Amino acid sequence: MAAQTQYEELARQLSAVGAVKRDLGRILPADCSSGSAGVLALLGRHGDMRMSNLSELLAVDMSVTSRHAAHLAERGWIERSPDPADKRSRILRLTPEGHTVLADLSRRSADLLAERLSDWSDDDVAQLIRLMTRLRASFGDCRAAPHRPPPPPPHPQTTRTPA
Repeated sequence: MAAQTQYEELARQLSAVGAVKRDLGRILPADCSSGSAGVLALLGRHGDMRMSNLSELLAVDMSVTSRHAAHLAERGWIERSPDPADKRSRILRLTPEGHTVLADLSRRSADLLAERLSDWSDDDVAQLIRLMTRLRASFGDCRAAPHRPPPPPPHPQTTRTPA
């Protein structure tokens, strides 16, 4: 098992993921927020789905999902249609234009990563993918994880009893 200092350093290094995400966000078209891009990516990966399923995958409130869906529908990138099984619910699906936008977003992301990692070997990139995949799997579905109290300190503290 790794030493505590290694986990502390890992936590510091993981904060760099925010910088990577910010750079990736800067390449998005002006009318496509990172939230909207996330919705497009999930619909592209999982196919048509109910708004409630999308909200669950995004780990956000239904109102947030609804705003993203409205924004994307206004641009013609997704369609919202009644769910045949439950008329109160909506099924979201990518339109042909939405598929085109998603392909462009994917290309932009891949191009930026290729530029930033140009001095990395193919093996280094493959290893990063393997390790990131393994890290994500170790955390499982974070949305459903119960809250766990922090672990006890490494050295037990002694308590004094009042005299």
